[in-house]
Order: sequence, then structure tokens, then C-alpha cells
Amino acid sequence: MNAAIKIALVDDEILFRKGISFLLQREENIEIIFEASNGDELISQLDKNEIKPDIIVMDLKMPVLNGVEATKIIRKRYPDIKIIALTSYDTKSFIANMIQVGAVAYLIKNTTPKDLILTINEVASKGFYYNESVLKTIQETIVSPKNTKGGLDTNFLSAREVEILQLICQQKTTAEIAEHLFLSPRTIEGHRNNLLLKTESRNIAGLVVYAIQNDLAVLTI
Repeated sequence: MNAAIKIALVDDEILFRKGISFLLQREENIEIIFEASNGDELISQLDKNEIKPDIIVMDLKMPVLNGVEATKIIRKRYPDIKIIALTSYDTKSFIANMIQVGAVAYLIKNTTPKDLILTINEVASKGFYYNESVLKTIQETIVSPKNTKGGLDTNFLSAREVEILQLICQQKTTAEIAEHLFLSPRTIEGHRNNLLLKTESRNIAGLVVYAIQNDLAVLTI
């Protein structure tokens, strides 16, 4: 049996946060390790708790320290922790900003319980998950002509690395990529780490944005 996915919930609306906690605790493979009401509380909990969450589900608009600023800090201090934005803001600018600072998924608060659980499981297995509306925003906003890094020399990536990058953009897991290419998962992890270093991406979500910006792949769901 796989270890449970450790979750931290961060939202200043107590009733909403408790409702999400109740929903997720019914899942056998999910464990809520702590809750916080703002970004400052979250970072204090991360600093003092020996057990860290695998995933943080976080609101954006909160007092003291908001979700965007908290994400920036966490990306630097705890780069292995994945952040899912769960917010009432569905404007393109909010979505694009959160993805660019390091969120690996973005959900609106009127999402279904099924979609929230799906997103958590996908992020746990693949490192990121974007639904159709978020993919559209990435295409229209983050990969618009004024934001594109188009023209960058991508020849420093090997043919194998480009192939793996394209499979990542198809939202395939490490195991699925390994099976597809007849390689070991460890080899795929090595190539993926090289991709992160070479492209100066902070996470798998950053790799995806890089691939689209440089016309190396088309993102699919």
C-alpha cells in the first residue's frame, strides 16, 4: 500500500477550510497533517513541523500574508512541496501569476469534490495538473507573444530530453514515460532533473511552460 498523500490546508475562511478537510479525510490515501488561516501561519507550521506536507492546498486572498507571496517563499525554502491554488479568483491574470510563481495546479472554489480529489492525486503522481480552462489560460497569457521566450536556443537539449519533455506535456507519470521509452524510472528521473537544471525551471509546471514557449510541445489533457 502506498503512503498517504500528506496535505496542508490554508484558507482564512474557517467553515470552508473545515469542509474541505472533512471531504479529504474521507479518502483513504489522503492525510491532513495541519491547517493554517494565512501564509504566515503556514510558513511557521512548515518551519516547526518535522513532517512536511507533500501538497499544500491554498487560497490566494488571505490576511497577513497572501497565497501568492507565501508561494514565492515556499518555492525557495521548500522546493519539493507542491502547491495547489484553490480560490474564488478565476481571472486570467491571477491564474497566470500563480503558475509563474510556482503553483502546480489551479482550482476555482466552485469546483466539484471529485475534481479536487482528482487534482490532488494527479499532482501527487505527476507533479502538476492543469484542467482545460487553465491550459487555455497558459496558452493565451503565459505563452502570448509578449511573454514568450521564443528565439531561445534549445539545441542544448538532447533528442531524448526533448522526447521526455513532450511526454511530460502529455501529463504522463514517470512510470508511464519509462514504460513508453523502455527505460527505467530512475533514468527518466535523471533526464527530468537535467531538464529542470538546463531550462532553469523551478518545477515540472515550469518545464511545461518552457516547452510551450519554445514550441517544443503541445500541452494536452
